[in-house]
Amino acid sequence: MLGTILKFTRTLAKFKLATCGKRIFQVFDFDYFNALDSQGNFRQAIRFFFKKPEAILPNIYQPFIQPSVAGDDSLIYTNPGITERIGVGKSRVGQDAFRKRIIHRWEYKCAVTGFENPEILIASHIHPWRDAQDDERLDVNNGILLSPTYDALFDRHLISFDNDGKILLSEAIESAAYKKIGVTGKETIKTFNADNLYYLEKHRYHLR
Repeated sequence: MLGTILKFTRTLAKFKLATCGKRIFQVFDFDYFNALDSQGNFRQAIRFFFKKPEAILPNIYQPFIQPSVAGDDSLIYTNPGITERIGVGKSRVGQDAFRKRIIHRWEYKCAVTGFENPEILIASHIHPWRDAQDDERLDVNNGILLSPTYDALFDRHLISFDNDGKILLSEAIESAAYKKIGVTGKETIKTFNADNLYYLEKHRYHLR
């Protein structure tokens, strides 16, 4: 199975094009992650990221390189069977793919401010990783792309958002303090979908 994935990856790296009906898409990135198979077991999977040939992406994406050594299996991600394993600290499996999906989902911009530098933006979980089930941890709908200030506040449940996307401020911080870090209390996110709202409800429950 892994050999098949690697061979397919190298083929796409060579041709870099895929078709859907009469439309042509360009493969510009890929990543490995864990997914449940039809038997409910975790297996290694590969996710490809496509774009229209004419679409221009931010410079953070470098074209992926076909392995130079024919037998090089270094691209294969060893499947630990769960989305988190214990080693020297904790390693979160699938996080690179998750971040890429969040960046694409939020169109390379902070959901609140519209700031457009993905190198600085943080792909945050709405319902925290530590509290989420395996299928929730890597669900793109359980993610939001935020600039560092908003991410720090959101991660600590000092801000949240209602179902209309309007920001909610924790009373643990004085309003004057929010203003000092650029948070006005008037921020609104207009691009939440129904699945985002499911996770937002969980997040609001912990608003301090």
